[in-house]
Amino acid sequence: MEISKRTKFTLLLISMTTMMSNVAIITTIPLLKSHFTDVEDIEFLSRMMITLPSLSIAFLAPFLGHFVHNFGKRRSAIIALILFSITGSAGIYLQSIESLLLSRASFGVTVAVLMIVSTSLIGDYFKDEERHKFMGLQSVFIGIGGIIFLMSGGFLSDINWRYSFGIYLIGFVLLPFAYKYMVEVTQGEFKEDNENINSNLIPIYLLAFFLMLIFYILPTQMPFLMINEFGASGTLTGAIISAAFVANAFGAMSFAKLKKRFDFKTIYLIGLTIIGIGFTAKGFVTDVYFFFLTAPIMGFGGGIIMTCVSAWMLSRAHHSKRVKASGYLTSSLFLGQFFSPIVFHPLVATFGVQGFFIVIGLMLFTIVVTSAITLKFKR
Repeated sequence: MEISKRTKFTLLLISMTTMMSNVAIITTIPLLKSHFTDVEDIEFLSRMMITLPSLSIAFLAPFLGHFVHNFGKRRSAIIALILFSITGSAGIYLQSIESLLLSRASFGVTVAVLMIVSTSLIGDYFKDEERHKFMGLQSVFIGIGGIIFLMSGGFLSDINWRYSFGIYLIGFVLLPFAYKYMVEVTQGEFKEDNENINSNLIPIYLLAFFLMLIFYILPTQMPFLMINEFGASGTLTGAIISAAFVANAFGAMSFAKLKKRFDFKTIYLIGLTIIGIGFTAKGFVTDVYFFFLTAPIMGFGGGIIMTCVSAWMLSRAHHSKRVKASGYLTSSLFLGQFFSPIVFHPLVATFGVQGFFIVIGLMLFTIVVTSAITLKFKR
């Protein structure tokens, strides 16, 4: 079936919003310590503001995939956009850290539904190289969203830490687009993919988990490094991290060209190598403005891998199980986000934030070399 430009544009806007949803308030997180002065372990709890939605998504996404499959993608998206704005903006008026954390957990459910809908619709609307190109375009919009969300969030957090939560009201703006232009494809309207169908998607889910475990160090650790150790403002911090997401878009756009020459496994290792370079370079920064050079390196590699695992999953998932497969992929990605600050907290405490970046960079280089040698022997 022919998909209109307005439908594609709506899908791009929803994808942009969901992917950037967690990082919109990252410049607010270090500021919570001065507001909740009487709360024990507030520094750890403030990081949970970023990752708690990921926990909701990780555990509920597989079940929500079944819900979306039965309830319908369009109707699910409309309801999710309404709740996205309500739960996301709750930080404007909630008073206790407990209620803030609860609102973030509820917010995660809405993001999960929107991600499942957008990922599965990409599989419905496109196939093969057309799909790869659209996913590159999707990442461009995510990069644009990175600039808008992070810069706006940084600017608003400099005024008042609560104001950055107002960004989530964008869900109400997208609501009429979803209502009017989102098209649901029935099973009989598209043919099965030409690629061989492989029902064993567990390795891809594990690689997606590892990607986010590593990549989410950027929004969960970088603000503390720049604000607490380099004295950067929220606006400057948002600008630096948004530069990484712009580079993320360019990395995703390069995936289609890489796929013409390499298989999925090789592309994953290429992206991981680039991320490792970005981590190591961050460890040697002595001036905050040099982060404008190092952060985009990590973002570029992340864009390659993120597009790689999504396209890899869609190439293997049968069209009748695409919604459910998207749910499990979403779960894997956000489980990695949630565990990122928990897994790496001991290393940060031991080496300090900046020394920690060097350790992670060296670890990634070791993984890449070991994996490359293993793949070569298998071939």
